Amino acid sequence: MARWGMVIDLNKCTGCTSCVTACRTENNIPNVGPEEAQKGRAMNWMEIVTEYEGEYPNIKVTHIPRPCFHCEDAPCVVVCPVHATFINEDGLVGQVYYRCIGCRYCMNACPYTAKCFNYTKPIVPEAYEPLLNPDVTQRMSGVVEKCSFCHHRLAHAKDLARFEERELRESDYQTACGESCPTNAITFGDLDNTNHEVHHNMHSNRAFRLEEGLGTEPKVYYLKKEDK
Repeated sequence: MARWGMVIDLNKCTGCTSCVTACRTENNIPNVGPEEAQKGRAMNWMEIVTEYEGEYPNIKVTHIPRPCFHCEDAPCVVVCPVHATFINEDGLVGQVYYRCIGCRYCMNACPYTAKCFNYTKPIVPEAYEPLLNPDVTQRMSGVVEKCSFCHHRLAHAKDLARFEERELRESDYQTACGESCPTNAITFGDLDNTNHEVHHNMHSNRAFRLEEGLGTEPKVYYLKKEDK
C-alpha cells in the first residue's frame, strides 16, 4: 500500500497563496464573509503561515504552507467518539461528514490546527453553482472539515489505472495545491517508493517535520530555507 505524502521546499515558496486558492476551488470551500472571519471562523484547508526572523532591515521571511499533515499516529482519530475521523485504506486521515456530530474533539486534539468547523450552511449564489466541483460534496453546517490530499483525485487515478490494466504512476495523482504551485515548491507522491521524487526529497539533509517530537508522524515534510 502506498504511503502518500508531501514535501514542501521553503526555498521555493513565495507565499503567493496559489495553493490556497486552488484548494478552495477544488474542494468547494465556502467563503464565510467578513463578519464571520472577524470571529475567527474563516475556513481554509490550506493556509500560509509567515514567520519573521531577525531585526529590521535584516529580516528573514519564511512562508510555510500548512495543509492537514495526515499523521500516521493521528490524535484526531483517537478522540473522535463516532469514528467520523479515521485512517482510510490509502493511509490518509479521512472525514465522514454525515457521521460527524460537531463535538470538535478532533480540532482540540490536532496540534497543527489543520481542521475547521462549518458554523453555517454554505450559501452559493446561483451564478457560481456551475463553478462547483461535482466530485466533492458540499458540507452542511455543524461539521468539521479538513484537507483530504484531494482523495477524489486518487479515486479517479485508481480507476484509470485499473481500466488500462497497469500500475498507478506517480504522474497519475497530484493534489490541487501541488499542481497549482508556480515555483514547484510542493512535491507529492508515495513516500516509500524510491522512484518518486517525494521519496528523495524527504531524505534531503534539509528535510524536517513540524512538531516532530509529538510523535504524530506527519506525512508532510519541509525543506529548510537556506541562508543566502
